[in-house]
Amino acid sequence: MKLKIALAQVNLVVGDIHGNVHKIITTSVHARDELKADAIVFSELSITAYPPEDLLFRAEFIQQAARSVQTIATETVGIQVILGFPEQGEQGKLYNSAAVLHEGEIQAIYRKNVLPNYGVFDEKRYFTEGCESCIFEIKGIAAGLTICEDIWAPGTVERTRQAGAQLIVNLNASPFQADKMYERERVVRKRVKTAEIPVVYVNQVGGQDELIFDGASFVMNSQGEVVFRAAEFSEQIGLVEFICGDTLQPVMTSCAPHYSKVSSEYQALVLGVRDYVSKNGFQGAVLGLSGGIDSALTLAIAVDALGKDKVEAVLMPSRYTQNMSNEDALKEAIALGVKYYTIPIEPAVIAFNDMLAEIFSGTSKDATEENIQARCRGVVMMAISNKQGKLLLTTGNKSEMSVGYATLYGDMAGGFAPIKDVPKLLVYELSRYRNTIGKVIPERVITRPPSAELAPDQVDEDSLPAYANLDPILELYIEQDKSATEIIAAGFARDDVVRAISLVDRNEYKRRQSPPGIRITSRAFGRDRRYPITSRFSGLNGIHKF
Repeated sequence: MKLKIALAQVNLVVGDIHGNVHKIITTSVHARDELKADAIVFSELSITAYPPEDLLFRAEFIQQAARSVQTIATETVGIQVILGFPEQGEQGKLYNSAAVLHEGEIQAIYRKNVLPNYGVFDEKRYFTEGCESCIFEIKGIAAGLTICEDIWAPGTVERTRQAGAQLIVNLNASPFQADKMYERERVVRKRVKTAEIPVVYVNQVGGQDELIFDGASFVMNSQGEVVFRAAEFSEQIGLVEFICGDTLQPVMTSCAPHYSKVSSEYQALVLGVRDYVSKNGFQGAVLGLSGGIDSALTLAIAVDALGKDKVEAVLMPSRYTQNMSNEDALKEAIALGVKYYTIPIEPAVIAFNDMLAEIFSGTSKDATEENIQARCRGVVMMAISNKQGKLLLTTGNKSEMSVGYATLYGDMAGGFAPIKDVPKLLVYELSRYRNTIGKVIPERVITRPPSAELAPDQVDEDSLPAYANLDPILELYIEQDKSATEIIAAGFARDDVVRAISLVDRNEYKRRQSPPGIRITSRAFGRDRRYPITSRFSGLNGIHKF
């Protein structure tokens, strides 16, 4: 006997229950009629999409989701549908649940046993843990349900196997970060080899605010071999056939490539911009193009995400902008085929300086005058964004956000920050990678010293440690929570460590006011790293500052 299971790696929208239900029904009918599948598996909380966050506190939201489960059951007769939904249980308890729908009925319901409460996950804020296994049949084969974190923690898979399961079906909403695909498969392989049972692992795909779900769904046999893997970052309905004998064996089929550093990050950023713009109803995107590497990369990402006709670039030179910056910005805009404008900011800068002349009388020039330039640009860009209904993309990278090398209400003004979680060194790698697809970023932009160009002959390293030193220090401090003493012991110059950590600690107030951005590292600002603005604890505790 053969068993055919479809893996529905689909892009859903949080809160769009009607739209999600329609996609679940049409996908299920396609799997039934065209693929001849016996069952189809969707991702975690697929009716609401993940993560619905505080929508889960709204009674009407939960009620609508519950009604939708029965609607799907009625409309998908002839195929078993396995999906996720928020289930209102007894005594007001809410569960992260999965339902098995068959012949118009709810055949089984499973409640997630292990709720993650770390990093970007805060499921214990909303849900109660389930405590039981769930076994149901697909064509006489005993299958066990699990949801996402259940498979990461030891115990749930093993208990489900002991309860009689011959197959584990795992619904997921596992967000992207570097190497996450490898980690998922390592963890599942460990569970598989312990329980000696095949696993169907279905993951959500698409952008949701800061999170990117990369898909990469897979099927693993009981020996720990991946026999099917869906592509990263794209919708796909996969079909895997199982041979039912003494043991249940999935048949080897297509396996998309593994995660690849830099190219996968680039795809994640493109998907994040595309979904944020489209799911929030913007007409396109606009950004300031300086001739520097950050804005060049952001423009390329935006065009790859939305198409050149939906992206506009604005050059805003000042008295300090070098000719080569203007030249390179024009080359980028022309190479990518976007509409562009040049709006010099000098008249606005002069006007503000004249307005403030009396108050500033007797003071020396400092960063204040530099920031006025950046804020003039912010006003221009927000005006264009408002008038055209286009999303203003900011171009700051993670290194700058970490140390506060950005201007509030200036270059930080905008609606979305595509490279907010991209360290500067990775910006260079991504730019070189994009040029292998098509040369759109001039080589001079990649090789010249980066500069904010807000003062004569200014370069970033006048204010910051060299990025080759700064980025690894920031990774150790921000993503790995290493102390200053540990970072210095790892071989970094004491002065660089002190300088970097001091800047990180005192710029939390800026980061709190920055727009959301795409998460690609193990710890991004916002959902991941939550530090108090007002705090007398210093990352330099334990060492003398000077």
